[in-house]
Amino acid sequence: MTPSSAPPIIVWFRDDLRLSDHPALHAAAGTGAPVICLYVLDETAGRAPGGAARWWLAQSLRALGAEIAARGGSLVLRKGPAAKIIPEVARDSGASAVHWNEIAQAPHQAVEKQLEAALAKLGVDSQSFPGDLLVHPAAIRNKEGRGLRVFTPFWRRVLSLGDPPKPLPAPKQLRPGPELASEALESWKLEPSKPDWAGGLRERWTPGEVSARARLRDFLKHTARFYVGDRDRPDREGASGLSPHLRFGELSPRQVWHAARFAAAEDPAPGAGVEKFLSELGWREFCRHLLHDHPGLASENLQANFDGFPWTRDARALAAWQRGRTGYPIVDAGLRELWHTGVMHNRVRMVAASFVVKHLLIDWRDGESWFWDTLVDADAGSNPANWQWVAGCGADAAPYFRIFNPVLQGEKFDPDGAYVRRWVPELQGLPAKLVHRPWQATPIELTSAGITLGKTYPQPIIDHTKGRERALLAYAKIRRS
Repeated sequence: MTPSSAPPIIVWFRDDLRLSDHPALHAAAGTGAPVICLYVLDETAGRAPGGAARWWLAQSLRALGAEIAARGGSLVLRKGPAAKIIPEVARDSGASAVHWNEIAQAPHQAVEKQLEAALAKLGVDSQSFPGDLLVHPAAIRNKEGRGLRVFTPFWRRVLSLGDPPKPLPAPKQLRPGPELASEALESWKLEPSKPDWAGGLRERWTPGEVSARARLRDFLKHTARFYVGDRDRPDREGASGLSPHLRFGELSPRQVWHAARFAAAEDPAPGAGVEKFLSELGWREFCRHLLHDHPGLASENLQANFDGFPWTRDARALAAWQRGRTGYPIVDAGLRELWHTGVMHNRVRMVAASFVVKHLLIDWRDGESWFWDTLVDADAGSNPANWQWVAGCGADAAPYFRIFNPVLQGEKFDPDGAYVRRWVPELQGLPAKLVHRPWQATPIELTSAGITLGKTYPQPIIDHTKGRERALLAYAKIRRS
């Protein structure tokens, strides 16, 4: 059979909304057969995305569809259980095979097995390809055959394996398959309408592979050399901003790896920044490996002794934290940035998470759920793993006694108060020495700044020292148990 008369191959897109370094697409297009690009919104597989991630998904699918169309193909959209939908598309199209990039997470692997079985009954070939990780979890095991639970030896092991395979090029052209019915993206209602709260997301982000690659180039060219110091400064543009692009697979981790290595070889100046940046990519990898070994990562303490932790049920305190009304400016700025833009600065994420878990003794799962719904980069591995790290119940957990002082953190990493003033505008009139501790301002200073504590800006929801002491008592009980 000649390529022109060959039956089509279905490429099932998942969390890999790109054309470059897409092993499944590369293999299918390389046969010369027609290619059916298919995305299935399967809300039964894995954890359903939160509101902000659903918004991103809609934009990313539009961008992917445009890129596929530019190469002569089309993106078919279907909604429902993938293990049921894909065999139906295969039967209707006369496809000979289905290709996909695997996701090394238990619920996704279960769907893959169901799909393979269903396709086999139809006589349709199935092929999966690695595409989500730098290294498959099976390659990073200890002597007992278990995954590593501490980041440093994990990352050392990954580095010892050498560079991952080089990224694959995007196909220059796609031979279109037979015309198939495609659902309207708008019918999925991924984007908010009444009310439309996504204005800040649209201001901040341009989802899609083209934007992702441009952001990576810009970061490596201009920002990486300052990354070691600036990544902790919320008042500066020191982060890469790549996390949501990686979350939806608009970039692959090995694309990021090789681009970073190439940039460091071309210009040694940002070398330290590149290494630190790659270790952050390694942390994402570590969290994904944890999730592979612990599918209940978002709901179960990795350290079982935390199952008896005396969490406090305080709906009012949780709501104050969610709305950025705790009375601690750096915490409030972070939560307001999150609501407006769908992200929160990395350093502030740690401070804000520590505050709700340790000062307020609110269950880490409540904070994790809020982030899951409001982050555009909410990742099934990184989000719960980071929350468990902050709470002290995770794999590579911080010492239980590490309780961030939100005032000192603000003064250290936002020394002039620029970040706080941007997101908590009611404090704009305070000088830098008071912007992180407005309750210490004199009545005259507050009046001149237009602030009435308790009205225009809240008093601290809890005293730092008392909150710290209460947390240490609670953690001491856990340690004794």
